[in-house]
Amino acid sequence: MVQRLLEPGEIEALDHTAIPRLLLPEARSLFPARAARLRQLANNQIKGIPVGETLSGYLNMMAVLVDAQAAVLHTLPADTFALPDAAGIQQSIDHHMPPLPVSGQRPATWRRVFDAILDQLDAHAAAQPQLAAVLAELRALDASDLEGCADAVLAELTEGVNPLHAPFVAAALQVMWTARASQLDGRSVQPLVTNTLCPVCGAHPVASAIRIGGQSQGYRYLQCSCCSSEWHMVRVKCSCCEGTSKVAYQSIDQELEADNKANDPSKVARAETCDECHTYRKIFNQEHDFYVEPLADDLASLALDLLVGEAGYARASGNPLLWFNAE
Repeated sequence: MVQRLLEPGEIEALDHTAIPRLLLPEARSLFPARAARLRQLANNQIKGIPVGETLSGYLNMMAVLVDAQAAVLHTLPADTFALPDAAGIQQSIDHHMPPLPVSGQRPATWRRVFDAILDQLDAHAAAQPQLAAVLAELRALDASDLEGCADAVLAELTEGVNPLHAPFVAAALQVMWTARASQLDGRSVQPLVTNTLCPVCGAHPVASAIRIGGQSQGYRYLQCSCCSSEWHMVRVKCSCCEGTSKVAYQSIDQELEADNKANDPSKVARAETCDECHTYRKIFNQEHDFYVEPLADDLASLALDLLVGEAGYARASGNPLLWFNAE
């Protein structure tokens, strides 16, 4: 039987109780799965995402950092990740605001997470002098500088941020927000005025994925760069400006791009470009690789960034584990 593809307007008109519009993270399994995927990518085991030697070393380092994220989730006390009071959460939901906003005051316990991550990484520092130097610099930051770096990371600012420090600060914030997001009742969280920001925390998505299995089969979800929640957005719609008329897809091998067969490695990773806002965001297809992990796959597919960057498109948002100087 041939399935008819639904147009964007038809998908939006469907019963939204049948399409899970929000997938909250499973915090304790997310980080081990992400670390494993990073190592697969670093070892060039994902045919659709080629990785060079220099990037391979960085991916392995980030896998160690993600291992540290997983460890602190298990070792820190539960009150580290306590939710705001129920009344505050409900007030945000009632006004279609994110219940765990990345803007404004954040829980002071995030610094406990940050320190614990650095402690976890100490075991690797002896064999990696560059890592040891970065850990020493991070520990030397005073409270004002550390909070300033966190502010910049959450606001996705590059100016004035040390690109060597930012991934470690981002990692602590990710743990904090992911652990808290996993405790919410996803059925009560309401969409924001714009569907381009995370309904849980208001951060930008890092990438999107076409999911398989159950009620999510064949639907596209954006993954939050901070809390790892995923929310539904119809396919062939720009995840930056929400335009639909000038969306196109780019892959590393354009000749294979036209092939629609299942399990095609060339279609694991594509860039969704928009000629209305001239931005792009990557989309990964679980139909072609079951173990797609948007943040890890986005980090590893820098060759695709170069391809679409040369074509004149700008990234719609960054990856929290890779930062560049403002220059």
